[in-house]
Amino acid sequence: MAEPARQSPPAAAEYDSESIKVLKGLDAVRKRPGMYIGDTDDGSGLHHMVYEVVDNAIDEALAGFAKEVIVTLNPDGSCTVRDDGRGIPTDIHKGEGVSAAEVIMTHLHAGGKFDQNAYKVSGGLHGVGVSVVNALSGWLKLTIWRDGQEYFMEFRDGEPLKPLSAVGSSQGKRGTEVTFLPSPKTFTMTEFDFATLEHRLRELAFLNSGVLIVLCDMRHPVEKREQMRYEGGVEAFVKYIDRNKTPLVPAPIMIKGEREGTAIECALWWNDGYHEAVLCFTNTIAQRDGGTHLAGFRGALTRQVTGYADKSGVAQKERVALTGDDCREGLTAVLSCKVPDPKFSSQTKDKLVSSEVRPVVEAVINEGLQYWLEEHPAEARVIVGKVVEAAAAREAARKARELTRKKGAFDISSLPGKLADCQERDPTRSELFIVEGDSAGGSAKQGRDRAFQAVLPLRGKILNVERARMDKMLSSQEIGTLITALGTGISDEFNPDKLRYHKIIIMTDADVDGSHIRTLLLTFFYRQMREIIDRGHLFIAQPPLYKVARGKSEQYLKDERALEDHLIASGLEDAVLQPHSGEHRAGEDLHQLVEQARAIRNVLNGLHSRYNRRVVEQAAIAGVLTPDIFGDARNATEAAKYIARRLDALSEETERGWQGEFTEAEGFRFERTVRGVKEVAILDQALLGSADARKLDEHAATLQQTYPRPATLRRKDEESAIHGPVGLFEAVTDAARKGLTLQRYKGLGEMNPNQLWETTLDTNARSLLQVNVKAIDEADDIFTKLM
Repeated sequence: MAEPARQSPPAAAEYDSESIKVLKGLDAVRKRPGMYIGDTDDGSGLHHMVYEVVDNAIDEALAGFAKEVIVTLNPDGSCTVRDDGRGIPTDIHKGEGVSAAEVIMTHLHAGGKFDQNAYKVSGGLHGVGVSVVNALSGWLKLTIWRDGQEYFMEFRDGEPLKPLSAVGSSQGKRGTEVTFLPSPKTFTMTEFDFATLEHRLRELAFLNSGVLIVLCDMRHPVEKREQMRYEGGVEAFVKYIDRNKTPLVPAPIMIKGEREGTAIECALWWNDGYHEAVLCFTNTIAQRDGGTHLAGFRGALTRQVTGYADKSGVAQKERVALTGDDCREGLTAVLSCKVPDPKFSSQTKDKLVSSEVRPVVEAVINEGLQYWLEEHPAEARVIVGKVVEAAAAREAARKARELTRKKGAFDISSLPGKLADCQERDPTRSELFIVEGDSAGGSAKQGRDRAFQAVLPLRGKILNVERARMDKMLSSQEIGTLITALGTGISDEFNPDKLRYHKIIIMTDADVDGSHIRTLLLTFFYRQMREIIDRGHLFIAQPPLYKVARGKSEQYLKDERALEDHLIASGLEDAVLQPHSGEHRAGEDLHQLVEQARAIRNVLNGLHSRYNRRVVEQAAIAGVLTPDIFGDARNATEAAKYIARRLDALSEETERGWQGEFTEAEGFRFERTVRGVKEVAILDQALLGSADARKLDEHAATLQQTYPRPATLRRKDEESAIHGPVGLFEAVTDAARKGLTLQRYKGLGEMNPNQLWETTLDTNARSLLQVNVKAIDEADDIFTKLM
């Protein structure tokens, strides 16, 4: 990869204002942002803003000038991307009369990527990246450390507030920092998703060996941080993807080569599964829809594997004709291409269209795979054996389909007791509810709007298609019923245009069995009808777990978290917390304190099987949950006595007598004797050095400020003494439970048809989750783990 260059930065041409070429115009970005960064409503365009800035930082790493990229999600909703590269040029651009930094930030198609002297290969090809980010941000702040100086510039709605200016010494730092707040005028959703960003940054860490990429989330009381640095490039990437699968050969097949200025790096690894996972990248940017490099890879792979099978005589012996799909069954591969001037189908770069790349990839893979197969005959025969098995299973599935078609099992008229169809024949207006069992199916059939809602009850748990080949799958009655109801066919005959319902809604109970059935159905759609997910037709119903009633008011709540949210909101009405000293807390201020208390309670609940929860809570308030305490025995001893006094204050008069001490060998030890029985609680070094202790210790300052002595919670005419965060949370939720009627539903069958309509079927009141696959490799790994 770029590692050799990074160790010794190349003597490339000067990267200054002369490197910046301009093609003008920014208004088009605001008018049609989707052309440049993708969908502005579903979150993909929002995250693409971050990717554009990060890609610039990665380009510095590719050129050998940067080793570290830090992405921070800030509490105000903005995002900061910082690198330790050369810094954006700050000198005056001759053609524009302003600084090069301003040109890059305000002009479309401006950058150092069009002139291959500044960057040999680059992800930011179009030169619209950072200027688009600026155009679509409410504000953007640019800081540059370059040539011993620190420069700063600020923009509002894409326009500079004042020219770039030096604000001081760089103090030895170098690089660029961009902080931007996405504009709500453009984006309906402006909240960044940590998992989405983590997935993309992890890809970049694999594809840029040795570069440290850090993702920090500062939006919550407890900071979330993920550091990613990987050596080994695409080989390490493939091992990571297949970490939960059983490989057929000991190590991935590595193929590298370069032709006509295009560098190819590929790792292939077959496993004992039945599904293909090939990830393609051009200049470290993923192509979700493949392109010419994927076509070249598949062509070379099929040619070499089928050629070896014919030459070794295995294919003739089994009397099967091998196809490309057979060769890719159970294959995981990562293909990375470094192309000097790549052409993509759009700015989102989801598909590579550079025609010159295909023959290069084909030639490199042909040569590399042919050499490996000849040099590793034992492993090659294992792979070919797997491919031949796939071909035999494909042929068996074809015969099973023909037999089933002859029997008429795929005829909808043969399913009178299963599918309760709707009257609507327009698929775009029709919905299909897949429900669990006959009891739920009965309620759903009675409660639905039969004009456009169909119901398909499934008996028991369907076949786990993750571990089944096509011929076995087609023999399953429940799978056959589902395929028939959908109308799309399956495998080679799958046609999503024939889908009879454009909303397919999985509706299962909110228990373990319901979750399992939902997972089995999701596995089926992901593995066998992926395009239904990609087209946005698959949904998960959100039937409530609870119903709460107070007087004549009723409300349905989805799960335990929603119930707690409801209790907190209700319990905080007219509530005021008065600490022993300081100002009272109420309204949003008190709400944030209760949310912190909930987070602390959740951590303590995870520790209760090994440690005394009340003791750990009081230790957190004392601020001693840190391994550093072992370096100060005197303070630790005083803290132990202080915690013991707090525990006495919490206890009934007859149950006091706590004693606390600290030793370096044992840590904190607390004990008391009640009615002749000794109770001992120890907070050892394992706890004080744990991640849970760090989470609690991050709240120490707020805890010490709020609970040094008992606080008082006033709500209407009631008062409660509060000794800590758990007490605050319980007091608020207990107050909310008074006069509240709570009903928990064990299954959909317990709901009468009217309740099911109100909560899950009514299009004006229901809540649905749309199923999508943002990260193919992560989804693949999750299904492998679960199934």
